Amino acid sequence: MFPKDFLFGASMSGFQVEMGYAKGDIDANTDWFVWVREPENLINAVVSGHLPEYGVGYWYNFPTIHKLASDFGMNVLRTNIEWSRIFPTPTFDVKVEIERTESGIVSVQIDERALKQLDELANREAVEHYREIFSDMRRRGLKVFVNLIHFTLPIWLHDPIAVHRRQPTDKLGWASENTIVEFTKFAAYVVWKFDDLIDMYSTFNEPNVVSQMGYVMSVSGFPPGIFDTEKFFNSFVNQIVAHARAYDAMKKLTDKPIGLIYSASVYESTDGDAELEESVTHFMNFFFLDALHSGTMFFRTREDLAGRLDFIGLNYYTRTVIQRSLQELSFGPVSMSWSIVPGYGYACQPAGFSKDGRPVSDFGWETYPEGLLKLLRAFDERYALPIYVTENGVADARDWLRPYHLVAHMYAVEKAIEEGLNVKGYLHWSIVDNYEWAKGYHMRFGMAETNYQTKSYTPRPSMYIFREIVKNLSTEKFRSYLQSPYQIWKQNV
Repeated sequence: MFPKDFLFGASMSGFQVEMGYAKGDIDANTDWFVWVREPENLINAVVSGHLPEYGVGYWYNFPTIHKLASDFGMNVLRTNIEWSRIFPTPTFDVKVEIERTESGIVSVQIDERALKQLDELANREAVEHYREIFSDMRRRGLKVFVNLIHFTLPIWLHDPIAVHRRQPTDKLGWASENTIVEFTKFAAYVVWKFDDLIDMYSTFNEPNVVSQMGYVMSVSGFPPGIFDTEKFFNSFVNQIVAHARAYDAMKKLTDKPIGLIYSASVYESTDGDAELEESVTHFMNFFFLDALHSGTMFFRTREDLAGRLDFIGLNYYTRTVIQRSLQELSFGPVSMSWSIVPGYGYACQPAGFSKDGRPVSDFGWETYPEGLLKLLRAFDERYALPIYVTENGVADARDWLRPYHLVAHMYAVEKAIEEGLNVKGYLHWSIVDNYEWAKGYHMRFGMAETNYQTKSYTPRPSMYIFREIVKNLSTEKFRSYLQSPYQIWKQNV
């Protein structure tokens, strides 16, 4: 059984859902907005060719989506405030006190004067509109879970085209320490302006994905789309420090919980190589969060990083099957020598079955619900913090797989709670189909189908199953879905 105070909901992001009416709601001031229409990216099919301004239309149609959420039993929604909407122009001239040591930036002090100067630069119309959105959530009994960064950066901080072309630019995004300072200003301003309407905060959504996809997997479709291990390392560490500095600034203005959302996977080797599994798991799943929990980073302890998490948001989609590789990559002081085995996890042929006989999504992602339970156990044991499953879902336009996928993963959460793990919520990705980054509108993750022409949202069968689970506080009614027609839950965990 799920406890009565458990949070059931869905997650969204501004860039993926806000635009849709091609006028009035367009935010052209992000790196992603520029990236998805860059001719070179279109010619090379790095991006889909779809444009976000023809999307969901949440910016104006938010009451309809909020009503859908409450009608189907949700009590929380997560979205983000687009930094570029609040500050379409640079905030560099707002002076703040910065303390640096040999470790880097250890303090950014945002005082009342700085907040008032930021207020003068802010887009008042955007501020008021976000307040309307959050107020509407609260009126409908939905907790407001606000994330600050979901991949996008203002174009005045990150020029992905210049970086991609190796042209001289100081707009390096997270590869630059300057972004730490500007982000801390933004984070403090958000709390100062919206705290009366927000229930909980996260600073980042999947910072590891930003670094990996942008600077290692150069054909992933994520900006800036280069292979550069130095920039990978810098962006990774800078996001760790940015969270800590933002956390400190925000905590001076609010006592509400502040966490971080991380994309995690279960790393399993083909031959039971425990040493490989442990080393890869440590770097991919724990390195970032360890720094913000214990302060441990590169065999040193930084007190300015430790204890900066009130909760962990866990995004889980599938496992990753790995093997040793002869090619070694170095990321700063960290060296890795492994590769992904095709046919499992994220590396499957779409809409078929994995080498393990498990159903695969339209995206080519294997269904592996046991992995979520394994991760919840590992994160609970390592960090002893409240955990929210902040993303979990499946690209499935026909809704053939989603009902079984949904039941299996919610069962994993229910089982974790019954084991005594401190899991506080499950937020599905997503409530409606939306703009799936470089894949555009091809991938449909919504429990409700989005008609992009009419801006209407039709619940799929899986959404009714979600409502029943919430109503009953249990997956028991649907446990048969774990075995038929797909054998989804195989391992006795």
